[in-house]
Amino acid sequence: MKTGIVILNYNDSNTTAEIINRIKNYNVLDLIVVVDNKSTDDSYTLLKEYENEKIKVIQADSNNGYGAGNNIGARYLVENNVDYIIISNPDIIFEEADIINLCTSFEQENVAVVAPTINEHGLLNRGWKFKGPIWDSFSNINYLGRIFKKKQLYPQEHYIGKSSKVDIVSGCFFIIRKDVFEKIGFFDENLFLYYEENVIAKKIQNIGMDIIVRNDVTIIHNHSVSIDKTYNKIRKFKILARSQRYFHKSYNNAGIIRMAALYVSYGITLAISHILGLFDK
Repeated sequence: MKTGIVILNYNDSNTTAEIINRIKNYNVLDLIVVVDNKSTDDSYTLLKEYENEKIKVIQADSNNGYGAGNNIGARYLVENNVDYIIISNPDIIFEEADIINLCTSFEQENVAVVAPTINEHGLLNRGWKFKGPIWDSFSNINYLGRIFKKKQLYPQEHYIGKSSKVDIVSGCFFIIRKDVFEKIGFFDENLFLYYEENVIAKKIQNIGMDIIVRNDVTIIHNHSVSIDKTYNKIRKFKILARSQRYFHKSYNNAGIIRMAALYVSYGITLAISHILGLFDK
């Protein structure tokens, strides 16, 4: 079985170089594809120096977002006949044994995606449940949203045993079967950033397959290193809200009332954020 990994870089060659150096000698990885998402710095030139028979560095023609960038790498791996595709942020730390252990879960016939438990600054991310647009509307609103977001998580007792089935896992690191990725049409490139994992999960649910998280495999995510260098909080929220509306309209059959709720919560949250920003000055 061949395994390949896609690492998406944008103006953060130092972080990307660190993960390349950590994993380049992992025998479990047959191909490492680094996609530079049309960085505005010299990332591509610097990363191109790492290219060899195992490591491929590709530059996108333009920055069309997270999904589009990762699709470039995923399609390259498909062309090179891998069986499993790993999608990983540059700011992820994992061991070779983690990949070996995660891939054993594909021995279960109906498993489409396998993800590890992700340690994000001491907090464990194991995935979350599907929720509708009204729920997401309340989740958007400052402070109140924290309560709703917590209720979107599975209870601790859900994670008993070696693995647990979940609706959605984080897009920062997961492994997907190549044939499944092809079948669902890869990432939806209409999304620039955020909600990509929700769309992938919905597509997998629609073909009757499972997403599981391994409770016995933990990796580290140095959360939002790349994103925080590029976007401030308000701009990130605007991008998230746009993706959220697209997901619910295109994949969750949200009607006029539910979409209106999303727009209202967007306006409320943006207004509160701007007011809070005045006090921070």
